[in-house]
Amino acid sequence: MTKPYRPVALIIMDGWGIREMAEGNAVVLADTPNYDRWNRTGERTVLDASGEAVGLPEGQMGNSEVGHLNLGAGRIVYQDLTRINLAIRDHSFYENQTLLAALNGVKERNGKLHLIGLLGDGGVHSHSSHLFALLEAAKRNGIEPVIHLISDGRDTPQQSGLGFAQQLEDYLQENPGVIATLCGRYYTMDRDKRWERTGKGYRLIVHHESDDGLTAPSATAALQQAYDAGNTDEFVLPVAID
Repeated sequence: MTKPYRPVALIIMDGWGIREMAEGNAVVLADTPNYDRWNRTGERTVLDASGEAVGLPEGQMGNSEVGHLNLGAGRIVYQDLTRINLAIRDHSFYENQTLLAALNGVKERNGKLHLIGLLGDGGVHSHSSHLFALLEAAKRNGIEPVIHLISDGRDTPQQSGLGFAQQLEDYLQENPGVIATLCGRYYTMDRDKRWERTGKGYRLIVHHESDDGLTAPSATAALQQAYDAGNTDEFVLPVAID
């Protein structure tokens, strides 16, 4: 007699890692009778959730989106971060037809190239190396970009933005480009349609106006100003850079 079909559930528990050390390990310290029973009685294996195993550069931490994508595909899915890194490395990035069309459009219309993005090396939504590649592409095409920075503090350490901003300012000492605005991702990257947050970022970028009346002579000064007020990178209020 054949056994009846029974449903199978794929349950994904974000952040549930495997580590033996108990100190600071919520998974080990918690009371998890069902999980413990499944470990004892069922088939088990361990999956890598970061780096090259999920299509990221070696040593790059994984994240929810990347993990879900690879599980759903059942194979390694090379992430945008990896693909862009490879394109920069072999210089095909600078020959990308979509990028060149955008740069040519700026030149033909005598317009401005505005670059907006998350500053840092978190590798989830952005990477600073990609910003520098975009700045190099603009330089090769005789364009001085206007840069609107979003400070991170979620995918990077909470006060790491100052170092990234200093690196960018050092680069701009010798290369074309100007930083126009700075704002924490709490405002400009809110994903829950809270206009009271995103509106602050919108008005800053479009009108070069801070709802809170904040200005600074540089991005590093703006970040230091935020730190002095008790805010970390994620929560930096919109600042117009003079």
